[in-house]
Amino acid sequence: MTLKNSIEFLDLKAINNRFEPQLSQTILDVVQSGRYLKGEQTAGFEKEFAAYIGTRHCIGLGNGTNALEIIFRAYLELGILKKNDEVLVPANTFFASFLAVINQGLVPVPIEPNLPTFLLKTTGIAKAISPRTKAMVMVHLYGRNAYHENIHALLKANGILLIEDNAQAVGSRYLDKKSGSLGDAAAHSFYPAKNLGAMGDAGAITTDQDQLAETCRALANYGSITSYEYQYAGTNSKMDEIQAAILRVKLPYLDEDNARRNQIALKYLTQIKHPKIQLPLPANPLQTLQHTWHLFTVLVADRQNLMNYLKKFGVEAAIHYPTPPHQQPAFKASFPGKALPLTERIHRETLSLPLNQALTEKELAFIIDHINHW
Repeated sequence: MTLKNSIEFLDLKAINNRFEPQLSQTILDVVQSGRYLKGEQTAGFEKEFAAYIGTRHCIGLGNGTNALEIIFRAYLELGILKKNDEVLVPANTFFASFLAVINQGLVPVPIEPNLPTFLLKTTGIAKAISPRTKAMVMVHLYGRNAYHENIHALLKANGILLIEDNAQAVGSRYLDKKSGSLGDAAAHSFYPAKNLGAMGDAGAITTDQDQLAETCRALANYGSITSYEYQYAGTNSKMDEIQAAILRVKLPYLDEDNARRNQIALKYLTQIKHPKIQLPLPANPLQTLQHTWHLFTVLVADRQNLMNYLKKFGVEAAIHYPTPPHQQPAFKASFPGKALPLTERIHRETLSLPLNQALTEKELAFIIDHINHW
């Protein structure tokens, strides 16, 4: 089988073309409105996204990292957390999950994941809990819902906050509840490459906790609840009107797009047959969890060889992520000599295959066929 053109890892132009001409028209409407911040588009998106996730509150922000940082800062301001409290974090996550904890004067405690899910299990979490443990970041990594009621029960029994990092899994579900509504609060990212992507950067916080929501909104507005009165030394993080308008166009199609991603992931799971390639989480026959498959990651000991092979046939793969957080230069002082062998293996061997709603059946078959013949 041959293809005329190469297969990009992520073709954002093709993805966004599906929303035309509505997308361009809504951008033009905002430009001509003369209101570019704190207007009806942001207010509308906050209301619609809260309804979609299933929470009382949504606070639109500048990006997903801000969202996670502001949640922790709000709990500190409310006295629910204090400096140097421990926060459990999956060891195999993106740098920002750790950064948000450390930047607030909290102590991240990395926990090794399990294969083939790449996610945490209750037993691993239980072993990491200490008297200083006050919160946990549940990262729905690669778009796979990491929630389980046993994990939540364990955290509640120990008085530990559950903060969801939902940057990669918007629309995923546990039973009838969506990620972003499963814990005490959640951070969302709308970076362009995400399943629900802006055309710039944006993020949000969702929660059912009224006081937390009010504090988060104030912290994102320099620390102000009442205009020009600053209860906190906050920050400046706003979702702009153009990004909000773009997200409002795309949100009604999110479930349809996620369903397409699930179809592609299922074909990868059932049709890739190669002894050197370890596939991720298998299909869940009970349908307790609904994933969104932001990324489809496999483990390959000879990763570079496979990348070069696919590139020769015009297929672009990517690495998420080459170096784990505990080995990053910025965190040398935080984790001196820390060894996390499974996490290190994942970051050394993980390879992400093309997966997005613009991928055609012909392209998908081409990728699978060449992987199987590698």
